Amino acid sequence: MKTAHARLDQHLRVSEIFYSLQGEADSVGWPTVFIRLTGCPLRCSYCDTSYAFHGGTTIAIADVLTEVARYPVRHVCVTGGEPLAQGDACRALLAALCERRHVVSLETSGALSIAGIDSRVSRVVDVKSPGSGEMDRNHWSNLDLLTERDQLKFVLCDRRDYEWAMGQVTERALASRCMVWFSPVHGRLDPRRLAEWLLEDGLPVRMQIQLHKLLWGEAPGH
Repeated sequence: MKTAHARLDQHLRVSEIFYSLQGEADSVGWPTVFIRLTGCPLRCSYCDTSYAFHGGTTIAIADVLTEVARYPVRHVCVTGGEPLAQGDACRALLAALCERRHVVSLETSGALSIAGIDSRVSRVVDVKSPGSGEMDRNHWSNLDLLTERDQLKFVLCDRRDYEWAMGQVTERALASRCMVWFSPVHGRLDPRRLAEWLLEDGLPVRMQIQLHKLLWGEAPGH
């Protein structure tokens, strides 16, 4: 479903707009403009963007597009916080970016419905594991809306999280729906250990390490 003629006079609460390398998912490594929206209803134990929970600046979608146009790239990622907490305004922004022929991805916690998003957007949907402290917030009906353009991401704290995620992938046949990523929590789960578990079990998933953290650590705006 494409959403035509997005309203550019709608406003969003924006924490930051910045230019960096995409550090995760299938567009890792691409120079990308990131639009980080303010606010999130979750409080995951490993959250690295808590500065986006509050504050930010109210900006019209038209002005966001003007800022994005300053950069010489097609890839744009709308993230948070939880961008879908801003509802129709977030969906309008995504549609407007697509209309301008950007390659658009949305990073969402998986706690809110992904329905009604422009079909040209690649939706990167978290599945919250036990270690996140927010497992009960998973909006499982989102799985029925996934397409081959979309991606699922499991962020894992420990072996318990890994075994839980392995069960979800197997029992729900998630790899047949879209690409599935397993990612270790930076500083809590040794990436080499996760790699060894995946090799032992031969799961149909891909492992990722956050490239931006290897390059710039925890600094905001990267």
